[in-house]
Amino acid sequence: MAAIGGQSEVGRLRTVLLKHPHEAFVDRERVAAQWHDLGFVGAPDLERASAEFDHLVSILKRFEIEILSLPRDDETGLDSIYTRDASVVCDRGAILCSMGKPRRRGEPAAVERFLAMEGVPILGRISGEGLLEGGDVVWIDERTLAVGEGYRSNGAGIRQLRDLLGDAVDEVLPVPLPHWDGPEDVLHLMSLLSPIDRSLVLAHPRLLPVPFLRWLEKRGIGVLEAPEAEYDSMATNVLALAPRRCLMLAGNPKTVKLLEANGVDVWTYDGREISLKGQGGPTCLTRPLRREPAGHPPAAQQD
Repeated sequence: MAAIGGQSEVGRLRTVLLKHPHEAFVDRERVAAQWHDLGFVGAPDLERASAEFDHLVSILKRFEIEILSLPRDDETGLDSIYTRDASVVCDRGAILCSMGKPRRRGEPAAVERFLAMEGVPILGRISGEGLLEGGDVVWIDERTLAVGEGYRSNGAGIRQLRDLLGDAVDEVLPVPLPHWDGPEDVLHLMSLLSPIDRSLVLAHPRLLPVPFLRWLEKRGIGVLEAPEAEYDSMATNVLALAPRRCLMLAGNPKTVKLLEANGVDVWTYDGREISLKGQGGPTCLTRPLRREPAGHPPAAQQD
């Protein structure tokens, strides 16, 4: 049975679920048929996407992260490369989401089939009128979740998540998200905020509600403000590999400098095909299944 757990966004990442472009995009014909209707800004080039993805995987392997790979599934489309969204993970197992984007509705069932083969327990699922996508769900600490409430996740879904987690958490805080570019745009909470360490997040505060920012301040969590000019290139979508060790999309030099000035080691990958065209950064491309408690970061292996 695959190990699962670690109610954290910053503890050392040990196991992650990915989906290779060859399994998500499949072939040029499928890309051509789907990219426009799914809201991609351009048709991904399959071979370049595969090279980008393989580089991202090579970075993860330097940290000795176990990688599980979702297989091709005819009930899913190009968006299924963004494995974060179809499930939420806690120490007791996985919770299957209900996607706010209608064309992604087949993804939770595909993830369920794979996790069942791996022996991962399914704690429950979001159902009925509830909507929830994993990109809106952020562990602030081991007992606290913040969940974006917007076009992809709604109040009913957040309440169901709270009920399914039970006494595994003390607080599930809904965070209202702005309309911004409307329901067709990808705007998850993790589009606006990424934990870097137990007491540090990288964020785009201009799009976050004041009560939430004050809540973070009250908890002693510092907020690094990413440069406005790098918001569209997903500078705030950062995957913590361990405390103050992170992976982000290349092309955001000011944000890299900001992070490094605050004692953060940064690895970057070129994601023009796998990230920019589908508007999904490194947190979107990864579903962490197991993390260690947040502690001292490991060293990356050298090439």
